[in-house]
Amino acid sequence: MSTPRVAEVFRNTNETQIRVAINLDGTGQQKLNTGVPFLDHMLDQIARHGLIDLDIEAKGDLHIDAHHTVEDVGITLGQAFAKAIGDKKGIRRYGHAYVPLDEALSRVVIDFSGRPGLEMHVPFTRSMIGSFDVDLTSEFFHGFVNHALVTLHIDNLRGHNAHHQCETVFKAFGRALRMAIEPDARSAGVIPSTKGSL
Repeated sequence: MSTPRVAEVFRNTNETQIRVAINLDGTGQQKLNTGVPFLDHMLDQIARHGLIDLDIEAKGDLHIDAHHTVEDVGITLGQAFAKAIGDKKGIRRYGHAYVPLDEALSRVVIDFSGRPGLEMHVPFTRSMIGSFDVDLTSEFFHGFVNHALVTLHIDNLRGHNAHHQCETVFKAFGRALRMAIEPDARSAGVIPSTKGSL
C-alpha cells in the first residue's frame, strides 16, 4: 500500500454543494462543516474510530430540511471511498465491529464487495434527536453504500436512548471500515476475491 489512499470529490447540485477529502491511512483528524451539527458529530465518530482523516464542507437547502444535505454527504463520502480505495488489492475486504454506549449496543458488518446493499435494523425509540430526524440515518447510509459499492449490515441490538443508538451505529461503522480497508500483509497485491476483481 505504498500509494497514498486519498481522494477529493465535489458534488454540486441545485440542492447541495459538497466537498469531501479523505485519507484512508490517516489518524482520525477531521474538519467538518455540513450545517447539520448532529451529522458532524456522527462523522466525527467515523473519523476517530476509523482512523480516517475527513475534511467535509457542505452547503445545502437547510431552509427546507436536512434531508438533501445528509443524503448527499453520504453519496459524496461513498464516492470518495470508492476513489481512494482503488482496485482493493491487499485489503482485508471484510470488517465488523460491536460497539456499546451505556445501555445501547450496535453491530456493523461491511464488505467491500463492489455490490451495493444495505440491511439496516435500528428501532429508534424516538423520531428526533434534538433537531435531527432519525430517518436521515438510513438516507446517509443508502447514499454511502450505493456509491462506495459496499454491502453493509447495521443492527442496533439494544438501546432505549436514541442518541446512544445512533452513536453506537456510527462508531461501529467507523471501526468496521477500519478493519475492512486495513492492508493485509498476507495478501499483499492480491485482490481478495475468487473472481479476481471487486
